[in-house]
Amino acid sequence: MSTFNSYDDEGRVCSVLLHLQHACEMLLKAVLVQNRVKVFDEENGKSISFDRALHLCRQDHGLTEAEAGTMRMIDALRDAEQHWFTVVEEDVLYLQTRALVTVFDMYLKRALDLDLSSRIPARVLPVSTKPPGDFDFLVDREYRLIGELLKPGKRKRDEARARIRALLAMEGLAAEEVQISEKDINRIEKAIKAGSEMGEVFPRLNTIASTIEGDGPAITVHFSKKEGPPVKFVAGDDPQAAAAVRQVDLQKKFHMGATELAKVLKLSLPRALALRRYLKIDDDPSCHHRFEFGSSKHDRFSDNARNKMKAALEEGIDMDKVWKEHGPGVQKKQPAKMADAPA
Repeated sequence: MSTFNSYDDEGRVCSVLLHLQHACEMLLKAVLVQNRVKVFDEENGKSISFDRALHLCRQDHGLTEAEAGTMRMIDALRDAEQHWFTVVEEDVLYLQTRALVTVFDMYLKRALDLDLSSRIPARVLPVSTKPPGDFDFLVDREYRLIGELLKPGKRKRDEARARIRALLAMEGLAAEEVQISEKDINRIEKAIKAGSEMGEVFPRLNTIASTIEGDGPAITVHFSKKEGPPVKFVAGDDPQAAAAVRQVDLQKKFHMGATELAKVLKLSLPRALALRRYLKIDDDPSCHHRFEFGSSKHDRFSDNARNKMKAALEEGIDMDKVWKEHGPGVQKKQPAKMADAPA
C-alpha cells in the first residue's frame, strides 16, 4: 500500500501489481498450509504455482469464483506489466486495487479468521484523488481512447497496443484461461481499426459488473458476472472475427483424468464412470475433451464436470440406481433392427 500511495511514479504501477499478486499467492498458500495441503511439489521440490494454489483454494477451501476472478485479473495484469509494455490508467488501477483489497480481506477473514484492517491502519489503504468509476464506463472509455490512438497520423500505436494488453488481462475476471498473445493483440487492433464495437471485440468484459460501496478509505469494490452476448471459442491461430475468444490452453481447462476426477469425488473409478454416463458428462464439451496424440487418445475433464457431479451427489442422487442402470457392465441399448423386407 505504501507503493500505491507513493509520490514517485517511476515503476509504480508495475510494483503495485507485483506486490498485489504476491500477496494473493501468499494468502492462498497460507490457507492451504493451514488445511494441511502440500504446497511443495514432491518431484522437483519447488513451490506450487499461483494457478495451482488458486485452483486448490477454489476447489476445496471456500474461495468463490468472483474472488478467484479478481485474483486472476491481477495476476494477468502483473504478467503483462512485468513482461511487456502496458498502460493502466490511474482510476482503473484504483478500482482494481480496491477490488483486490476487498477480496483479500473477505477471504482472509473467512479462511484464516484474521482481520486486515486491525493489522494495517486505514490511512495506508489505497486512496486516490479520483473517485472510483463504474467498470463499464472505464472500459468503454479505454476502448474509445484506443480507437483514437490508432487513427492514421497519431503515431501512438505502441500505447494503443499497451492498453489493449491491459484490457485483455482484465478478462481474468470472467475466464479461467487468460493468456495474452501478440496474435490476440493484432486481431483486436485490426478489429478496432475496422470500427468494431467494444462488445464485439471484448465479449467477456461485457459480462462483468462492479459494485462500489462506502466512501473514503472504507470503500469496497466487488466484481460480479452479468448476462452478456454469446461467446464462441476458436483456435489460437484462427484469424477470424474479433468476437471469437481464444481457447488458449485446453490442457489447462481439462486438467483432470478419469482417475483424478473419481478421487476428488470420493468414488471408485467404475462408479464415477456410471455417474458420468448418467449425467452425460462425456457428451458435454464444457466438461469433457478428448486429446489425440497420434494413435493415443486421452479423456480429460474440467472443473465443470467435477462441479456437476459433486452437485448431484450432494443433492442425494441414488448411486445404487445409477450403478444398476449405467455401470460399466451395462450395455447401451441398441435400436431395434428392421426386419428384412421380403424378396
